Amino acid sequence: MPQFTGFLDLLDARSFGSVWYWLALILLWGSSGRAVVGVPTDVVNRARRDPEGEPGLALLDWLTLALPRWRLGRTEGVVMLGLAAFATTSLAMLGFGYGMELAQAASLLGIPLLILFLMRLRLAQRLQQVMVGAHDGSVTPGDAVARVLRLIVIHRRLAFVLSLLAIGITALWGTVWQLLHPNGL
Repeated sequence: MPQFTGFLDLLDARSFGSVWYWLALILLWGSSGRAVVGVPTDVVNRARRDPEGEPGLALLDWLTLALPRWRLGRTEGVVMLGLAAFATTSLAMLGFGYGMELAQAASLLGIPLLILFLMRLRLAQRLQQVMVGAHDGSVTPGDAVARVLRLIVIHRRLAFVLSLLAIGITALWGTVWQLLHPNGL
C-alpha cells in the first residue's frame, strides 16, 4: 500500500491522461468567449447589425452597467498582480521545475486565463474612455457605438486566437508528457 509522504504527493495527479482535464479545458475556453466584459454576445451581434438604432443604444446601456465592475484602483491592481504573479510562478516552478503533472496542467490552464483577464482589463479601460466621451457629448452615440464595436470585435478575435493557442499548446504538451511518461511513470 502506498504511503502518504507529504502535501506535494497530492499534487502528483494524472491530469493529461484524464478525460476530465480535457473536457474542463474545452469547456473553460468555450465559455470564456460567451460575454465580453459582462456584455452578452447577442447584444453585441444585434448592435453590429444596427449600430445607429436601438440595439446600439442597448449596447451602450449594457456597458454603463458592466464597466464599473472592471475598475481597479492602484492598490487593488498591485495586489492582484502580485498574487497572480506568485500563483503562476509557483505553479510553473512546481510543474516544469519539479515535473509535477498537475501543476503543469494547472499552469497551462492558468497562464492563458491570466493573459485573457489582463486583455479584458485593458479592453474595459479603453471602453471606459469611449463611454466618458459619449457621456460628455464629445462623441456622438453612433460614433461611440462604432468605436465600442471595433474594440470588442478586435478583443474577441484576439481571445479566439489565444484560446486556439492555449488548447494547441496544452494538447501538444500533454501528448509529449504522455509519450515521455507512459502509464504515469
